[in-house]
Amino acid sequence: MTPRSGSLLQAIDEKPYRSNDDSVAGEKVTEPEDRANVLGVEVEALDLPGALAQIEAALKAQRKGYICMTGVHGIMEAQRDPEVLKTYAGSFMNLPDGTPTVWVGRLQGHQSIQRVTGPDLMVEIFRRRQFAGYRHFFYGGKSGIAEELAQTFSRRFPWSHIVGTYTPPFRDLTLLEERQLISLLRGLQPSIVWVGISTPRQELFMRRYLPLLDTTLMFGVGAAFDFHTGRIRDCADWIKRAGLQWLHRLMQDPRHLLWRYMRNNPAFLSQISLQMAGLRHYEVPEGTTFPRQDDSPDCKTSADICTPSCG
Repeated sequence: MTPRSGSLLQAIDEKPYRSNDDSVAGEKVTEPEDRANVLGVEVEALDLPGALAQIEAALKAQRKGYICMTGVHGIMEAQRDPEVLKTYAGSFMNLPDGTPTVWVGRLQGHQSIQRVTGPDLMVEIFRRRQFAGYRHFFYGGKSGIAEELAQTFSRRFPWSHIVGTYTPPFRDLTLLEERQLISLLRGLQPSIVWVGISTPRQELFMRRYLPLLDTTLMFGVGAAFDFHTGRIRDCADWIKRAGLQWLHRLMQDPRHLLWRYMRNNPAFLSQISLQMAGLRHYEVPEGTTFPRQDDSPDCKTSADICTPSCG
C-alpha cells in the first residue's frame, strides 16, 4: 500500500520530533552536531551499538517514532519530493544504510559513523535479550514472505513475540482494507511494526500511520524481508566496505535496479560534490512530532480512520 496525497490519512506537520525538551531521565538525545547533513537529510552519526542503545531507550520510554534506513535512493527521492524530505526530517532516526552516507558523514567530521543496514538492525533486535519482551508485527513483502519470515524468526529466536503479519496489495488499500488493517493493529498492539516495502513508500507509510496506532516504533527496512528469507543473497564484508554492494544487488536484480541506479547515482555524486565544496547549501526542514504512546489518539472503533486530532 502506498499512502498518497488523496488518502484519508493525513500527516501531522508540527515541530520536529527530535528535541532536547522531549528527553527523559536516562535517555540519550542526539544533538545536531551528531548528525551528518546529506543533501538536507540528517543522518545519525552512529554505529550499530549506538543505534540499538537509542532504540532501547525509546522503547523503555514508550516514545513514539519511526526509523528510516537512509541511503542514496531515499536521499535522491527526497530531492524530488518535498513530502519525502519532510518525512525524513520527522523521523526518530535516519540511520546510515549505505556506504556513501558513511563517507559523507566522515568527510563532515563524524568519524564514529558506521553503516547500519536494515537486515543487520532487524536481526540484532531479535537476537538481543533486552528486546525479548516486545511485540513485533511484519508489514510488507510479496505474498507469503511476511509469514515465512515470521516462521523463520520464531525458530531462530524462540524468545521473540511475533504477533502478526500483513501482506499489502500492489496498489492503494481500499477504505475497507484500511479499516481492517488499523483494527488489526489496534487489537494486536505491537510494540514494533517492521515495514518491508520500497522507498519512499515505506517512509510515507510510517509517517502517516504511526499516530493512529498503539505502537511505539516503526522501522522501514526495505528488502530485509527478502534478505532474511533467502531471496536476496548477502555479499562479503569487503564488498560492503568498498561501497560496491549496489553492484552485487544489481547483478541479482538488474531489471528492477538498473534504472534506479542510473537515475540516482550520477545525480547524487553531482549534488553531493557541490555540497561538500560549499557551492550549494541544503537546509533541513522541520518534521513531525508524535505524542508518547499513552497519549496516542483514542479512536474508539475500527471505522474511525482519522488524524491524531480526532476523538
